[in-house]
Amino acid sequence: MVPQLDKFPRSQKFLLADRIQVQLMEVLEMLLEAYYTKGEQKKNLLYKVNIALEKMRYQIRLAKDLRCIDLRRYEYIQSKINEIGQQVGAWLKSISN
Repeated sequence: MVPQLDKFPRSQKFLLADRIQVQLMEVLEMLLEAYYTKGEQKKNLLYKVNIALEKMRYQIRLAKDLRCIDLRRYEYIQSKINEIGQQVGAWLKSISN
């Protein structure tokens, strides 16, 4: 996904593309932190990941609406975000039991 952000138009490269990239790195960092955390802190991190994924969904949708990415790439990226969301949801469910 990061190489695709370099192809954004200059007008959006330093605003929308940067925000998406920062959000992506935050999700990765929170997932790594959650992996090595226990208890309530892990659950809180996973909830934060869900919020960050939702923000990314809106940012990617905006990128599509601004024609920074085409429909095919938008659908692919959204499917990957949804996969991550499903895995986080399953992880939350497994630690809530």
